[in-house]
Amino acid sequence: MPGTKILSAGSYGCNMRCPFCQNHSISLSFDEKTLYFPPEKLVKFAESLIPQGNIGLAFTYNEPLISYEYVYDTSSLAKRQGQKTALVTNGFINEEPLRRLLPYIDAMNIDLKGFSAEFYKKLQGGLEEVKNTIAIAASSCHVEVTTLIIPGENDSEDEMKSLAGWVASVREDIPLHVSRFFPSHLYSDKLPTPVSKIYKLAETAREFLKYVYTGNC
Repeated sequence: MPGTKILSAGSYGCNMRCPFCQNHSISLSFDEKTLYFPPEKLVKFAESLIPQGNIGLAFTYNEPLISYEYVYDTSSLAKRQGQKTALVTNGFINEEPLRRLLPYIDAMNIDLKGFSAEFYKKLQGGLEEVKNTIAIAASSCHVEVTTLIIPGENDSEDEMKSLAGWVASVREDIPLHVSRFFPSHLYSDKLPTPVSKIYKLAETAREFLKYVYTGNC
């Protein structure tokens, strides 16, 4: 791919597997029909929708950084065409490829799935790597953070205080989305997160952050 330094998937560090994935029917599907759009074709298609109000491209579902080279080539071309780009990601990427990509990204929604190394170990990911992504990205583009609250996993008030306090140490105006869990995938035997718990944790987060929103309630 022109202009892209090819790295192995392992060097990106985005191979997380969430047993509670709320979109597993999409992210783990092997039966869906797919259509490959080369970067040039996709950017041209997005441009054709400008009269309908389109402003650019969003990379999401599945984890877009698994296809890092495609995201890089497409976003860099879109930016040259004056389009906006957004990335919805788990944030588990090494610093070098992240910094290479950021000049072509206008906004990121980054999952901060919890605030303990032990929890991230379950997901085959790393808390420190995700924190590093948030901190670096926040200095380059608009960043929002989403945390899915799972009963018995990451739903303590102390953990939310630590999480929100850390996000505020990066920037207190980073929006935080506190999202409700529903039984899904390998966690289908769990109960949904009580709505009252989501509201309570959101209030806790507001002690540190300016913009806190509740989701799936």
